[in-house]
Amino acid sequence: MTAPLTSSAPRLALRADLLDFTADPGFAAPHAAPGVRLRPDHWLLIEHGRIAGVLPGPQEPDASWQREEHPGCLLTPGLIDTHVHSPQLDVIASYGAQLLDWLNTYTFPAELRYADPAVSAAGAQRFVQALLACGTTTAVVFPTVHKVSADALFAEAHRLNMRLVTGKVLMNRFAPPGLLDDVACARRDCVDLIERWHGNGRQSFAVTVRFAPTSTPEQLAMAGELCAAHPGIYMQTHVAENRDEVRWVRELYPEARSYLDVYAQAGLLNPRAVLAHGIWLDDHDRALLREHGAQIAHSPSSNLFLGSGLFNWAQAEEQGVRVSLASDVGGGTSLSMLRTMADAYKVQALQGNRLTAWKALHACTLGAAQHLGLADEIGSLEVGRAADLAVWNLAHGVVGEHRLSMARDWHEKLFAWMTLGDERNLVRTFVAGRPALSFS
Repeated sequence: MTAPLTSSAPRLALRADLLDFTADPGFAAPHAAPGVRLRPDHWLLIEHGRIAGVLPGPQEPDASWQREEHPGCLLTPGLIDTHVHSPQLDVIASYGAQLLDWLNTYTFPAELRYADPAVSAAGAQRFVQALLACGTTTAVVFPTVHKVSADALFAEAHRLNMRLVTGKVLMNRFAPPGLLDDVACARRDCVDLIERWHGNGRQSFAVTVRFAPTSTPEQLAMAGELCAAHPGIYMQTHVAENRDEVRWVRELYPEARSYLDVYAQAGLLNPRAVLAHGIWLDDHDRALLREHGAQIAHSPSSNLFLGSGLFNWAQAEEQGVRVSLASDVGGGTSLSMLRTMADAYKVQALQGNRLTAWKALHACTLGAAQHLGLADEIGSLEVGRAADLAVWNLAHGVVGEHRLSMARDWHEKLFAWMTLGDERNLVRTFVAGRPALSFS
């Protein structure tokens, strides 16, 4: 029997147009995409924080259910962001630098402030609320090198019963002194966080390697040892985002065949590994990702903003690589996964690929949940799943409303919503069946 997420939550029935997925729609044409489950005008029943059933709209639930109707609105699983930096809200929309300069000019100075517990606590609360205000109910998050920054994120997500994957950043070279750890201290901090938070409610720990240049071989080896010693934890890092970065890794790790191979040699590739970007990988690298079951967190908004390059999503999947979507704030320009999906369409279009609304939305619901090993809990509207949900207006403003009125079918409606929409389209966010934010 599925355990309740909340024992005191009321029985809640939500009426809206339900959309989720039973399979990957792939890059098929909209009319031929498999796995799309669209149920216009249905009730979603929620009990003890979990989905209990679905009823057609005219078949109203009895008086024991608290009813909430959202006519004409879309109800989806809560969205999943597989790579995002919580402290970088401080530097989002910073001008004029590529990756390495951007880190030194904007990111590292901002992250230094998070050594202060009060800054970390305020930052965690602001960041989590910002996610929920975009309909994102699960995220894989980089805090800072400071243990207190990870503690604060875990505590805030735990308070809200929200699913979060995070862990203190590992970084012991090529950064300001206040952002450096050492191997022994970092190991202790990680073990303490694992023992306190991993599996505590809905929290999961991730060994969090900033990127290969900022860790010595000894620290990378320690990170691999943590992954081996604690089955079930995650690993997150960056790989092959920028060509200058790739050249730098080649200089620092001349014995490795490639940037990705640095992580493979350290034992960091596994089915719970989330590697952001992956733009400048080759066929051998993609085969290595396929072999280990690791995923690429495609971050299109960031890649465009920093001028990093174009990730070929279709090619990666053709070669067996698992791909999810990520905002990567603050390199990205918004926490909104709708904006991220719209940028992903543009990145793919530049390479001759056509990304449907079905494929994009699948990637940040069921697809991401499957890649994270969490599809039994989140990512769909199946009975027994956690009621992490988002309710959306399909249009906002004069242009959006007019475009919606001209749409000829459901995919056209959803594609316009994805392309024109953002957090202003959000009506309500639910976490484990409880309203987290409401704009109705």
